[in-house]
Amino acid sequence: MDRRVVYLDNNGTTRMADEVISFMHENDDLYGNASSMHTLGREAAAGIEWARNEVASLIDAEPEGIYFTSGASESNNTVLNIFRDVADRGDKRSRIVTTEIEHPATIETVRYLRKKGYRIDLCPVDSIGRIKLDELEALVDDDTALVSVMTGNNESGTIQPVKEAAAIAHKHGAYFHTDATQAIGKIPVSVKDIGADYLSLSAHKFYGPKGIGVLYAKPSVPLSPFVHGGHQEKGMRAGTYNNQAILGLGKAAELARENLEEEHRKLWQMRTALRKGIEERIPDVIFNGSDDESLCLPGTLNVSFPRAEGESILLYLDFEGIEVSTGSACATGSLEPSYVLLASGLDVELAHGSVRFSFGRYNTMDDVEYVLEKLPPIIEKVRSMSTRRV
Repeated sequence: MDRRVVYLDNNGTTRMADEVISFMHENDDLYGNASSMHTLGREAAAGIEWARNEVASLIDAEPEGIYFTSGASESNNTVLNIFRDVADRGDKRSRIVTTEIEHPATIETVRYLRKKGYRIDLCPVDSIGRIKLDELEALVDDDTALVSVMTGNNESGTIQPVKEAAAIAHKHGAYFHTDATQAIGKIPVSVKDIGADYLSLSAHKFYGPKGIGVLYAKPSVPLSPFVHGGHQEKGMRAGTYNNQAILGLGKAAELARENLEEEHRKLWQMRTALRKGIEERIPDVIFNGSDDESLCLPGTLNVSFPRAEGESILLYLDFEGIEVSTGSACATGSLEPSYVLLASGLDVELAHGSVRFSFGRYNTMDDVEYVLEKLPPIIEKVRSMSTRRV
């Protein structure tokens, strides 16, 4: 009998959509170098421009502002390094302001920049992991070059007030960047509505291929080459185009736009059912983040189980075929508790006992019922082991 697998780590990465896989195979013949003038090259270039337009349509952007990258980590690094260069040129505006709960691609980069002497400030968050706008207002001044605030948090699911944050940045003459990786395909994201000067995303978070993403840069904002060596992407990112991955990204963007309302409804329904079931069947639990649909990504549920270690829960669930996370996949290997939850005021023990369930397109209500069947005895077992150790 095949082992049942319930994949609930969709914030880490998603399964490629069947339509995306089929589309990429259907276009196997678009293997030409898109920078070449011959027929195969021109056909490949046309496919890439189609994908560029699909991504632009998804985020309500100008196609000329879409730059293909290897993913949001590269995009985030690129934006921060642009403003490192601004500081190196001696511009008065040399400060970067971001938040305590950004993805490691941002947090680790600003830590590195701070060690090198660059001026970095981190905005704190409240108990649900939402940035404190009054604190952001106090941090941003006329020396600030860039403000970077993620759209939705990968661990807690908390949706950030990015439109208000962008307005604060612009009031002081600073540029605004948002890492929208977790939000794309789950909630509406419009660079025009937000007022974003830069935006990062990765295809593999919304059923596209891995290793491909986008940096959106509003025309006229500071931008310098982030990979030297060729004319691709208007001279900003050298290297032969990854045709198939870009086409897959374009198809995933098309599907995300078409399915957005249904996707949101389905994910929120499953999240709500799991939360209710946990609350009814397991005593003494803490739900992290917000339970307000307008403040939380629809597929994310982060739960702390006092007197139970998150890694133990994860391993027992995995034995039953249920695959979850104890935080950001990019922090796996660290025994430290989630810095996102700590920043929200959760104590170390509870942060260690947190589990993130993140739903996706291919989950069903049967998956929720299976988790609710297996999870309560696992929590009881882990808690009893903890009590015996004491």
